Amino acid sequence: MKRGLISWNKSEIPVEVFEQRVARIRAVLAERDLPALVVYSDLWRSNQARFLSNFMPYFNRALLVIPSEMPPTLLCGLSPRVYGWIRSVTTIDDVRPAGNFTKPLFEIAEERQWPRIGALDLERFPYDIHKALHRGPIDLVNVESSVVMTPADDNTELSIRRKASTLAKEILEQEIPNGVGLTDHQFAGRLERRFRRAGAEDLLVLLTNGRSAPAPATGATLEEYFSVSLAVEYRGHWIRISRHHGVVITAPPESRIMEKLDGAYPYELGEASIQAAHLEFRHKGKRLFYGDTAL
Repeated sequence: MKRGLISWNKSEIPVEVFEQRVARIRAVLAERDLPALVVYSDLWRSNQARFLSNFMPYFNRALLVIPSEMPPTLLCGLSPRVYGWIRSVTTIDDVRPAGNFTKPLFEIAEERQWPRIGALDLERFPYDIHKALHRGPIDLVNVESSVVMTPADDNTELSIRRKASTLAKEILEQEIPNGVGLTDHQFAGRLERRFRRAGAEDLLVLLTNGRSAPAPATGATLEEYFSVSLAVEYRGHWIRISRHHGVVITAPPESRIMEKLDGAYPYELGEASIQAAHLEFRHKGKRLFYGDTAL
């Protein structure tokens, strides 16, 4: 669960940045003769709506409707008591209760005489919403996120991810030297405190002493060659960092890439994406893990 405060620092992401991103959406809508685009959002797939409006839900689901010539509308599954908060931390003024999501969307389409609209990565919508949308009175046209969203070419996006990466590296460099002898629970708690106080909204901590892949804390005592892997969310921007304690080691030829994220949550960015690569290599009988987030 997200436990940090979700806010909007307009000095980091000015209103004009969102206006430019939405303008790109509207240019594609004009090319395809579509009056609006629907973007799905929930806790596990919030990157697209966040990129376009700064909306990042703690939980529940939402549909962000971006018309070609009108302000965006958010069909929200959250309680109306938080609508004021949503308006204060997003570019959205028109927030409406969602119900089953499709009914209010169809009502807007009928009111504005939209026979067909675009849906961002339609095949990735949840099954129930996808099925209900196709049973409705309007046609849904898939719009590929790679066509309308280019976060890897967005200077503001990259700037905040770099800030998150710098923050993570600084905290790890300060905390890792003091980790040996602590339990992994204690060390994870120290990281939680540091990252939360620094403004991280979410933090996933995985640790290992080298006998297994990094995993959540179990109460084990951290040894000389322990490794830590973090996924950090800062202002809705996810980065992934791994570091190991001990001497500096040059990875031998048998090193291998463990994983490469190129579109899965939280990096829903398409081909020209910001990716995380993790390396595994051997040293004195231990398996050490090292990784980072990169363009």
